[in-house]
Amino acid sequence: MSAWVLPDHIADVLPSEARHIEELRRELLDTARGYGYELVMPPLLEHLESLLTGTGEALDLQTFKLVDQLSGRTLGLRADTTPQVARIDAHLLGRAGLTRLCYCGPVLHTRPARPHATREPLQLGAEIYGHAGPEADQEVLQLALDCLRAARVSDLQVDLADARIVNSLLQGQSLSDDQRHDIHAALATKDASKLARLTANFTAQSRDGLLALVTLYGDKNVLDEAAKRLPATPAITEALTQLRWLSEQIQGAAVSFDLGDSRGYAYYSGMRFAIYAKGASDALARGGRYDGVGAVFGHRIERDRPAVGFSLDLKELVAAVSPLALRAAIRAPWGNSPALREAIAGLRNRGETVVCVLPGHESEVDEFHCDRELVEAAGQWLVQAL
Repeated sequence: MSAWVLPDHIADVLPSEARHIEELRRELLDTARGYGYELVMPPLLEHLESLLTGTGEALDLQTFKLVDQLSGRTLGLRADTTPQVARIDAHLLGRAGLTRLCYCGPVLHTRPARPHATREPLQLGAEIYGHAGPEADQEVLQLALDCLRAARVSDLQVDLADARIVNSLLQGQSLSDDQRHDIHAALATKDASKLARLTANFTAQSRDGLLALVTLYGDKNVLDEAAKRLPATPAITEALTQLRWLSEQIQGAAVSFDLGDSRGYAYYSGMRFAIYAKGASDALARGGRYDGVGAVFGHRIERDRPAVGFSLDLKELVAAVSPLALRAAIRAPWGNSPALREAIAGLRNRGETVVCVLPGHESEVDEFHCDRELVEAAGQWLVQAL
């Protein structure tokens, strides 16, 4: 095998795509900053037990593991940044009130999430800690929508669900981890016959409710149907009420519901959402509520904080939107005269891109659209249109 061949589902990012990714990274982080989110930069690797603590347990099979040559301890390369941000909130910042944090950096997966997906996503996300009410859910969802709009994505659709619905229906049932996984898998594929077999020994209320979830997806009428067919437990009633309220706050995007969608069941504790766009093969952003995510990192019970957030993969986002136009630039001759060098420096200091044409390369194409040229006229260096 050639030495330059990369591992499966790992790829270089070439100039046009890299430029687009970087410009989007800046724009989306600025969007988050506009909401008051503070940027954090967790390390790419940590001690394995830290990465897989709490909700991070669900990431075990997706996490690359290696041995630290300094300490002999097992390290992990992060597969998701959220557990790290929770650690920062709980253990390093330790604030009593509200904390808004955002981040952007690579994560590594042992296996691709789906066919043709990269194993090295560039994950951007935002989290709110310290507020249990639906207002924080709304803010995070609105920020996710604004980030996608900043990336010039149109025809957005928000799909809503709530982990409390399935959790309430499973409450009181004695289940192994494998049984729980199979039930969630049957709900995800809407396999009613398999779900009926798996719940044959459940109470009638729980079994009927779970089977009802297979068909409870669609527009806002789903919520009315759910109120009739699902048991009116406090958790389910609150979940349906908050989903209705949240859906009424969404503007500029279509809204749908899939009450049986329990992806991330080991992670989410309440509302969860996925945002789709016309032409995209999968959700461009996912998020939701995961209360208590930082409890294992704190030294006091009050670190068991409510949390809600979202994340997206900038590489997938770039692949789903139109390429950016080349950046306008100024072409300049190569030379060492003080006047020329001063003119070029002055233009760059004003934010212009100035591409110096090296001898013999006058006709080469590059990553910039040179629509102007620096020329000498009457002893002065001037910019003129091409």
